[in-house]
Amino acid sequence: MSYHNANLQDARIKETHDLTASDKVEGTKVYGSDNKHIGSIERVIIEKRSGRVAYAVLGFGGFLGLGEDHYPLPWAKLTYDENLGGYRTDVTRDQVERAPKYRGNEEYDWNEENGRRVYDYYGVPPYWM
Repeated sequence: MSYHNANLQDARIKETHDLTASDKVEGTKVYGSDNKHIGSIERVIIEKRSGRVAYAVLGFGGFLGLGEDHYPLPWAKLTYDENLGGYRTDVTRDQVERAPKYRGNEEYDWNEENGRRVYDYYGVPPYWM
């Protein structure tokens, strides 16, 4: 076993009531205010300096992952629901589909202007305020 692989094993953590690892969040389903599955978390975007989670990027659409759209959702809009084993938000899939997004494998410009558009759309204060 290489030194690198040994470090990966040491990095594993047991999930607790209040803590989870980022790889456990990725792929978790998100349910809307109508209790319908609206997508899954592809990744979380973390503010480098504070360590706060700024966004969850939802992915859906396309076929077998191809042509899928990506929707930045403010982390503040998500609440973990143990009964669902996923996150709940107060928006519907239709509302998310009209939100700022980026397509397929495009790069998204995570600048303040785009961030403000996302946070304004969802009606929550930006993570940097």
